[in-house]
Amino acid sequence: PELGRRFADRKRCADPECSMLMCRGKAMQDFKGPDCRFVNFKKGEAVYVYYKLIGKSTELWAGSVGSDFGYFPKDLLEINHNYSNEELELPTDVSLICCF
Repeated sequence: PELGRRFADRKRCADPECSMLMCRGKAMQDFKGPDCRFVNFKKGEAVYVYYKLIGKSTELWAGSVGSDFGYFPKDLLEINHNYSNEELELPTDVSLICCF
């Protein structure tokens, strides 16, 4: 995806604050992101999804692995538990995360 300040204009969340878990999955392979906005994981690790980008970067979701939070390609995750069936469509915020 394009690595600008905002990956997509809209996202889907389980609640208006995007603080509730949507689902949990297992990483199907290792992933190391291109910068600090991405969460890294190893094959087999549990990944928790908080929101799904929609629009121009539909391949990215946001979630956590342990205490780390960031974006990752959704195709690397095998969903094994849904926490919510409700999905609200909301605008995304401009990322304030800067990588050095």
